[in-house]
Amino acid sequence: MSQQTKFILPESEIPEAWYNIQADLPRPAPPVIHPGTLQPIGPDDLAPLFPMALIMQEVSQERYIEIPDPVLDVYRMWRPTPLFRAHRLEKYLDTPAHLYYKYEGVSPAGSHKPNTAVAQAFYNKEEGVRAIATETGAGQWGSALSFATNVFGMDCEVYMVRISYQQKPYRRSMMNAWGARVYPSPSEATGVGRAALAADPDTTGSLGLAISEAVEVVATSGGAKKYSLGSVLNHVLMHQTVIGQEVIKQMEMAGEYPDIMVGCAGGGSNFAGFAFPFVREKIVNGRDTRIIAAEPSAAPSLTKGQYVYDFGDTSKMTPLMKMYTLGHSFIPAPIHAGGLRYHGMAPLVCHLYDMGYIEARAVRQNPVFDAAVTFARTEGIIPAPEPSHALRVAIDEALKCKESGEKKTIVFHVCGHGHFDMAAYDAYFAGGLPDYDYPEEEVERALAELPQIA
Repeated sequence: MSQQTKFILPESEIPEAWYNIQADLPRPAPPVIHPGTLQPIGPDDLAPLFPMALIMQEVSQERYIEIPDPVLDVYRMWRPTPLFRAHRLEKYLDTPAHLYYKYEGVSPAGSHKPNTAVAQAFYNKEEGVRAIATETGAGQWGSALSFATNVFGMDCEVYMVRISYQQKPYRRSMMNAWGARVYPSPSEATGVGRAALAADPDTTGSLGLAISEAVEVVATSGGAKKYSLGSVLNHVLMHQTVIGQEVIKQMEMAGEYPDIMVGCAGGGSNFAGFAFPFVREKIVNGRDTRIIAAEPSAAPSLTKGQYVYDFGDTSKMTPLMKMYTLGHSFIPAPIHAGGLRYHGMAPLVCHLYDMGYIEARAVRQNPVFDAAVTFARTEGIIPAPEPSHALRVAIDEALKCKESGEKKTIVFHVCGHGHFDMAAYDAYFAGGLPDYDYPEEEVERALAELPQIA
């Protein structure tokens, strides 16, 4: 009898509400603080950047928030996404573990990012906003928002981290195809960008710096533009929970429940969307699933950062968030997983890590690509560098099962394909892919610049 490989939900099973983990936290997450008053921020403080509907979602304590019909209509273009049993990878590893992966690469932009991009574009359009500015690392978020703003007839301006702008030219082309304007960050288009280029003309840029540019553009637009963020914030993580809610149903179809779950973590959005519905099962129903966040050793915010209040961007234009951080002025090494090159982490992910509900593991670039190539040659999908971090950890856990003889169920998240990341694969095949470890001295310098919050 053949074994089932794909677990496909019908369109009628697309989640009709986003899950908000704040409703189930044993203790509330630390508040976001205004850098001027050092008091918790209110809706009015965020109004220049975001539409009020998203601000209300950011602070909501409701367990479920209904997904608007126009957003569901767009979701139906690719959702529900498939869950696969990785039979060929299991056989190659000769492991008794059962391996499953959720695949978000079937979206128009090729990643999980449209789950929130479509929602954010919709709410902005509802409030009469005609133009959105944002940043992007590897280009997945920029691609997703370009797609979403095109769907709703809006303008989009993207500041792309310079090293990724150079490494991934076809991501830029993808954004252009959907009508977006793309700038290398730092750019000459903003005061923040010009200052960064004056200080270091050869800078590779960072997500923190690109955020500063996009926020400056919005702040100086006289209200004509709003800002959109692809990770970190509570409402962004919540929009992604359609992923984990589908996985719960698909694992029921498979007749199993995860012993271990692994997702990559840079800002935290895909990890949260994949894991938060299962974290709820731990909090509410006492499930003992191990949930692991995989991050790069070059930017190991969870495993090496300090849990303190810090700015979300390089130029200190954002509110202060309590998170595991390497320091807002830290510029990560130019690894090919551009979406993971962030100095901090989503506050809700950090809060759960601090409480012990999730684990974290840092992995190096070459072992990550070893795992990516193994996956491509067994399962056929070429993964993006970001989810390949989760893949590395999942393979390591499967090999532990081989040693121990334990038959564990391991579920990991392939949050995007790597079709626009082939320069990274070329470098790997040529043996020219450097491994960047935790740069202790650079991080110490950046942490010395942390804001002093009592």
